Amino acid sequence: MQKLIRHIALSLLLVVFLIGCATVHSPVSGFLFTNVDAPVTATSNPSYSKVGSASCFSFLGLIAAGSCSIETAATKGKILKIHHVDAESFSLLGIFATYKVKVYGE
Repeated sequence: MQKLIRHIALSLLLVVFLIGCATVHSPVSGFLFTNVDAPVTATSNPSYSKVGSASCFSFLGLIAAGSCSIETAATKGKILKIHHVDAESFSLLGIFATYKVKVYGE
């Protein structure tokens, strides 16, 4: 009986670690490693001189925190007119992942 309980506990722990991986939104992703810069959007605003960024992270898919919205990035960069938005995705072994939004504008 004790052996059965140990097998069940180990199976549940394995399921949690396999399902609870830290993943990140990216146009392409790697299971072992992801480090991608990608465009999000662009506007007709003709120029930019300011950059603002916002980021969030995930650890093991169990803990996630941060504000990585376009609004947060624009506020941090004191941007009123957005020129374009880019994103950076990073993930390592499904253990740790970050997503960063960069807003360019005036």
